[in-house]
Amino acid sequence: MSEQIDQPRRSFLSTLALGAAFAPFGAMSGAGAQTLSPSPTSPAAAGRDGHTTFATLKQVAAGVLNVSYAEDGPADGPPVLLLHGWPYDIHSYVDVAPILAKAGYRVIVPSLRGYGGTRFLSSETPRNGQQAALATDIVAFMDALKIEKAVIAGFDWGARTANILAALWPERCKAMVSVSGYLIGSQELNKTPLPPKAELQWWYQYYFATERGAAGYAKYTHHFARLIWELASPQWTFDDATFARSAAAFDNPDHVAISIHNYRWRLGLAQGEPQFDALEKKLAAFPSIGVPTITIEGDANGAPHPEPAAYAKRFTGRYEHRLFKGGIGHNPPQEAPAEFAKAVIDADRL
Repeated sequence: MSEQIDQPRRSFLSTLALGAAFAPFGAMSGAGAQTLSPSPTSPAAAGRDGHTTFATLKQVAAGVLNVSYAEDGPADGPPVLLLHGWPYDIHSYVDVAPILAKAGYRVIVPSLRGYGGTRFLSSETPRNGQQAALATDIVAFMDALKIEKAVIAGFDWGARTANILAALWPERCKAMVSVSGYLIGSQELNKTPLPPKAELQWWYQYYFATERGAAGYAKYTHHFARLIWELASPQWTFDDATFARSAAAFDNPDHVAISIHNYRWRLGLAQGEPQFDALEKKLAAFPSIGVPTITIEGDANGAPHPEPAAYAKRFTGRYEHRLFKGGIGHNPPQEAPAEFAKAVIDADRL
C-alpha cells in the first residue's frame, strides 16, 4: 500500500495545519536478456481496456537479481519504466503499456524483488525490503538493459522508488510521474507518533511487526492482498480474475519476507544492509526533486496519503499535480489507464 509511513508522518501534521486530514480508511536489451512466454497458469482476465496480459516476459541478470519484466513498443523508442506497488504487480500497467507503445515509447515493466518471476541470484542475499535496496535494483536493471535515462512512473512502492531515483540519480530520470507525491522517508521520522485516526490506517504494519502477523501474511497472502485492494480502492469494481492474475505474482518465494522486512524496517524493527547506509542518510535529509514531475492523486484513494500542498515544495523543477476524478483509488494506472498514460506523455514533454 502507499508508502506513507515515513514522510507522511511529517506531512500529516502539515496537512492538519492546512485544515485537511487523511482520507478514510533507449537501447536494445543488454546481453543475457531472455524472452519467456507468460506462465500458462496465469489467469487471462481482461484489463479495463480489454487487455488480458503481456504478450511476453523477459529475464535479465541485474545486480543481485534476475529480473522478470514485460516490454512493449519499439526497441529504439524513448524508454519508460513503470513501477508497481504492494500488493500489486506488473498487471497494474496492462492497459497503460499498449497506449504508450502506440505513442512510440519503449515500455518496460519490471517485477520488483519478491514479485512474479524476479529471483535473487544467491540464496545468501538478505531478503531486504528497505527503500534504498529497491531503488538500487532499478538502477542495476537500467544498467543491465543499457538504458541511460528514462521517464519513470510509479505508485505505492513504485512511486517511492521513482522518487529516490529522481532525487539521487537525476541524470537517469528524464521525467517522473508519482502517485501520492513525495514518498521518501526515514526511520528517524517514523519514531514520531501520529494522531490515533491516522495510526488506525496503518493497522497492517503493526500486524506485520509481530510474528503472528508474519505467519498470518504467509498463510493468507492472497486474502490479505485482496482486502488491501478493496480498502485502498473502495470504488474499483475489479473482478475475481483480475485479482487472480496479479495474485499469482505473490507466490514468489521471497514475497512474504520482502513485504514483512519492508514494513519492519520502516519502524526500525529490522536492520537494513550496511551498503545502503550512505544512501539512507541522504534520503533522511528529504532531498528535493528537480526533474520534471507530475504527481497524481485519486479522488477515492482509501490508502493513507497527504494532501498535495504538503509535498509540492519538494519538487523544484517543472511540476504539475493532477486529481483523477470518478472514484479513482490507490491504483490509478489500472483504474484510469488512459489518464495515467497521458500523464506519462505529458511529463515527458514538461
